[in-house]
Amino acid sequence: MKIKKVDTPALAKIFLEIPLSLYASDKNYIQPLNEDVESVFDRQKNGLFAIGDCCRWVLFDSHGKAIGRIAAFFDTISAKSYAQPTGGCGFFECINDQEAAFALFDVAKEWLKQQGMEAMDGPINFGSRERWWGLLVDGFVEPCYCSNYNPPFYQTLFEAYGFQTYFKQYTYRRLTDGNIDDRYAAKAKRVLGMKGYHFDHVKRHELDRAARQFRMIYNKAWVNHDGVGKMTEEQANKLMKNLKPIVDPIGLWFAYYEGEPVGFFISIPDVNQLLVKYVKGKIGLRGLFVLLWNKWFKRCKTLFGIVFGIVPEHQRKGVEVGLVMESARVFINKKAKTGYEELQMNWIGDFNPKMMNLAQQIGAHIYKTHHTYRYLFDRTKPFERHPIL
Repeated sequence: MKIKKVDTPALAKIFLEIPLSLYASDKNYIQPLNEDVESVFDRQKNGLFAIGDCCRWVLFDSHGKAIGRIAAFFDTISAKSYAQPTGGCGFFECINDQEAAFALFDVAKEWLKQQGMEAMDGPINFGSRERWWGLLVDGFVEPCYCSNYNPPFYQTLFEAYGFQTYFKQYTYRRLTDGNIDDRYAAKAKRVLGMKGYHFDHVKRHELDRAARQFRMIYNKAWVNHDGVGKMTEEQANKLMKNLKPIVDPIGLWFAYYEGEPVGFFISIPDVNQLLVKYVKGKIGLRGLFVLLWNKWFKRCKTLFGIVFGIVPEHQRKGVEVGLVMESARVFINKKAKTGYEELQMNWIGDFNPKMMNLAQQIGAHIYKTHHTYRYLFDRTKPFERHPIL
């Protein structure tokens, strides 16, 4: 076997296309958009290169066939937020062979050591957490947009190497059939009646304002989490710009206190159902037609919750319940109009029992489980899981 660093366009193309052969017989696999993957490694598009770096490799067998890939990366802000400087590895794909997998993990580890790191998390993204984060260990169904999907044997490869579960991420699912439990609906109603609070979803012409509100809340609600840095104005605007072609305003909810935004619950139509599964990695004119066709005929059945946050001074006051309950109520009541049959709430960490409880209160159940692993380079150091919030 031979490992090559991705340093030419030809190797970058091989890196991108390796999954196509590995998942050729997997009916649940959906090829991501090439642009979504390539933008992670584009220095002009990924702002984390300003405070970090990334390297990629492709593994070839003795016959010259590509059989695996991996990327390693770090950014100085996230790295310094842990007890030991921690980088990441991701975009791992490999045949079911322990020697091959270990060779890929080794090259990522050695590169991160050279950058001053003392641990690596994986598989994660060189970017925001709502994309490409965690290893799928349960719920091997069609993935939602930019969600990691992999065969079950990857869990064995990661754990055999010595990766340990740093935290679990749950995707909760709630069908639109049936009403929300009256007990919780009554509690939410009381919250809605609290002086100074109200909840509303964004209108399509308000996306610029929504970007500002989202950034303000995000930077207050999420920066205290391990490995999460502040979001810049540019990043917030880019996020909303990317969402604009596919967003449904019914999924963009904000909580307000005396007119000031204090919380958000952001859900988007599953772009895999709208577009990605039909275009084989490239959008083009055909892809735009497919997108418009599927939106017009309401062929997307999943609204996909990607991020939730409440600013610290308004936490533990029932605002979380009010925001999610009101959005779920409207979502369920407008089923006939929207065509959605389910809500999937992505990325609820097992370190956040309050959010797990909240998902259960609206009648949602765990549908998929991802593990975010950590590997300490000094194997004598004690391993600690993510602290409970």
